[in-house]
Amino acid sequence: MYEIVKQLEEMRAGARAGGGAKRVEAQHAKGKLTARERIEVLLDEGSFEEWDMFVEHRCSDFAMADQRIPGDGVVTGHGTVNGRTVFVFSQDFTVFGGSLSEPHAEKICKIMDKAIQVGAPVIGLNDSGGARIQEGVASLAGYAEVFQRNVMASGVVPQISLIMGPCAGGAVYSPAMTDYIFMVKDSSYMFVTGPDVVKTVTHETVTHEELGGALTHTSKSGVADLAFENDVEALLEVRRFVDFLPSSNRAPAPVRAGEDPAEREEISLDTLIPSDPAQPYDMKELIGKVVDEGEFFEVQPAYAGNIITGYGRMEGHTVGFVANQPMVLAGCLDIASSIKAARFVRFCDCFNIPIVTFVDVPGFLPGTAQEYGGIIKHGAKLLFAYAEATVPKVTVITRKAYGGAYDVMSSKHIRGDVNYAWPTAEIAVMGPKGAVEIIFRKDLGDPAKIEARTEEYRETFANPFIAASRGFIDDVIMPRRTRWRICHSLRMLRDKKLENPWKKHDNLPL
Repeated sequence: MYEIVKQLEEMRAGARAGGGAKRVEAQHAKGKLTARERIEVLLDEGSFEEWDMFVEHRCSDFAMADQRIPGDGVVTGHGTVNGRTVFVFSQDFTVFGGSLSEPHAEKICKIMDKAIQVGAPVIGLNDSGGARIQEGVASLAGYAEVFQRNVMASGVVPQISLIMGPCAGGAVYSPAMTDYIFMVKDSSYMFVTGPDVVKTVTHETVTHEELGGALTHTSKSGVADLAFENDVEALLEVRRFVDFLPSSNRAPAPVRAGEDPAEREEISLDTLIPSDPAQPYDMKELIGKVVDEGEFFEVQPAYAGNIITGYGRMEGHTVGFVANQPMVLAGCLDIASSIKAARFVRFCDCFNIPIVTFVDVPGFLPGTAQEYGGIIKHGAKLLFAYAEATVPKVTVITRKAYGGAYDVMSSKHIRGDVNYAWPTAEIAVMGPKGAVEIIFRKDLGDPAKIEARTEEYRETFANPFIAASRGFIDDVIMPRRTRWRICHSLRMLRDKKLENPWKKHDNLPL
């Protein structure tokens, strides 16, 4: 027995050592934690239970038979984040550069299968050189097996990817199919083809960071949701983020008891909207003053800034927020913002998270770039997402709600449950000036007459009362009481039951 125990401890020590002290030092020199150190930061202390520590690769080509390290470049298992079970895999760059082999993929698939069965989130810590070339197609098959699990887990359990090093080629498609992607500045990157290939094919000279770094993907491509300064910050923020999410589509989101009363009024909101309709204001101020204790976790803050998406709590319950941002493009909807918000709404609907929408939208962004880019189809994605969502939906129109954009932004007509408007709301087909110039085109040569007609149109239509008289707005509320009204609406809607017609799946306008 003693010899067996001794052998066991030696094997465990070998697995924990990864690629050896020299490679661990190289990892630290880059400002990166090792695979196991990352798990220690991410999970509750002492909660991690590792699976398949002793798995080794089965490749004998290219002298690989002489290079076997227990664990084979990935640490897998389960533990808890603030007491709630999660499954995690952490790729070990010190072992074969974290490259994916067939057993490496099998380990990942094993925890993903179990996560789906028990209903727990999957968190992937990616730091890999890609497919293990020595294994050829077996490695590619391993990637495909992981991809299949990503698809099966989608909408069943939350999937979160942390890109903490290289992620290139086929490796990028697994994170791309997860729900959220977080990156680390200056040490992580994602791309399908690297800078050398790009230079050969297109003759463009570009660095790893410019091509697929954290800032590129959080601000230009929209592939990633957030970028953090270092490994520790990224892991701690994921711990905070997971607290907002349910464990699966069968479980409610965690409820955090707080001392922020639902009836709290914010008098400052009465003066949030400027008297000049062309003057912007910060919609984030409204969100911060409405949510519990001002805590708001924004996702994709650096991408499509004309729309805001993120999570907060109302009476301790997780709520997804979507809001037009007047400070960017006047809050217009465009291609990027439509895609960003549509994906967010669909995630909330998958996991039974109520959606609160703050509306100040003058319409869709005009221009040839938008039309040629397919704004019709992309804008329809957001409309489709809101229309199919069966979760509680509460909408507050703060100022402008013009044209088709009014319909899209969770209006009563696409099954908004409770729709409020502030007294400053303007709900119409278009702005007063544009409307008058169309209706009274013959008077365009008379500025005084046009001005009088514009004022007449504004008084008639640029208010919430026409919509309220038709039942499209449930109530016109004082801004200071916004939190109170939203909390009471969500409380009323907590047991809402609504089902869409049976279908194999919908046909989203991709």
